[in-house]
Amino acid sequence: MVINCLSSARVVRILSRCTAGRTVLFSPERNTQLDVSADSRPASNPGPQDFRTFESNPVNHTTEHAARFYVVPPEVRLKVFQYGGLPKIFEKQLKTFGEPSIMVRNPALEVLHYLRTAAYSKPAVRYVLYGKDGCGKSVSLAHILNYGSVSGFLLVHVPWARNWMRYPKEVATSSSNKGCVDLPLDAATWLVHFKSQNVALLNALDLRVSKSYTWTKREETPVGAPLVDLIEFGINRVKYACDVVLALLQEIKLHSTEGRCKTLVVIDGFNAFFNPDIRMKTEDKVKVKPSMVTLAQGFLEITKNDWCNGAVVLSIDRQVGPADKKESELPFYNLGKQGFEHLDPFIPIRVVEYNEKEIESCLQYYIERRWLQHESGRTEAGRKELEFLSGRNPLRLMTLCSPL
Repeated sequence: MVINCLSSARVVRILSRCTAGRTVLFSPERNTQLDVSADSRPASNPGPQDFRTFESNPVNHTTEHAARFYVVPPEVRLKVFQYGGLPKIFEKQLKTFGEPSIMVRNPALEVLHYLRTAAYSKPAVRYVLYGKDGCGKSVSLAHILNYGSVSGFLLVHVPWARNWMRYPKEVATSSSNKGCVDLPLDAATWLVHFKSQNVALLNALDLRVSKSYTWTKREETPVGAPLVDLIEFGINRVKYACDVVLALLQEIKLHSTEGRCKTLVVIDGFNAFFNPDIRMKTEDKVKVKPSMVTLAQGFLEITKNDWCNGAVVLSIDRQVGPADKKESELPFYNLGKQGFEHLDPFIPIRVVEYNEKEIESCLQYYIERRWLQHESGRTEAGRKELEFLSGRNPLRLMTLCSPL
């Protein structure tokens, strides 16, 4: 055959041209083809073993997994994040990548360590994530949510509090709380989200209401009814959804304190509940204060530390504060005096830009997922330029790489 007369190097060049950009080496000794395309070649610093971990259970995540990506199992993503929990731009990126991957980072690992070692017989501890825009607070909360789900916590999760206070779907006068307003559609949507995350655990624990709730002359949730029935009523009777949320949160606090369940409260953008710049008015055209929103009242109650057998993990964000107050990301500045006193004492956890190992892992992951296709992105000089231009900010780095 002609191929036998060719040198090994020549064989490589011929076969390389025939594979349309996909380099395939032919091994005459084994009569096999070895794929060494750009996606499968080991990259330098770090290699594939350095930016990925096959440990997909956050319960087992330690500092050994830091700066590595893990894939959220499909069943967990459907259960926990089906109705929110991931930033929209991050969800769009996950669809492009074809897999829901989250980087294991130190802020989340710190919270996971506290959750593992906490004394749950004591009042619930509040943990507050803060940091500059785009540094990964919401994604860290997603990692923590994943941990809570697989660890048997009852999840009380608000994906983005700003949407309620700034862009409500519907505003109605509260019939049960004089001078307050209800957000019935938002409350019903949240109940669907809560049910999706917890229905299996609720049925397994067989949690029931501790008292009777009368809604109308004909509609009542009797004492001893399953909590799932209370949730279903709020979903089907949207008018009473806010009152159902208030009742549900009270029942959860009671069940947790009495040791029937462990509860993990996670709220993204918590300082929205103290932002006076909200777009709501009563029927009398009076501007609504955050304390007048019944839905906010329920979550302010469950973020107090007057209950036990649970934990509260919150994030504060400059984006949910007043438009003229964005100079600082520190907790007191964004929460204000009232919000800070509401949470005090709490454990602050700062979420910062990528460190050197994290940005290298992220760039290597982008190359593997073909989010970063430009040949300069594979060079040391190209990576240094992206690092400089992005300032190691995760969101800015993702945006910079999108046209490359």
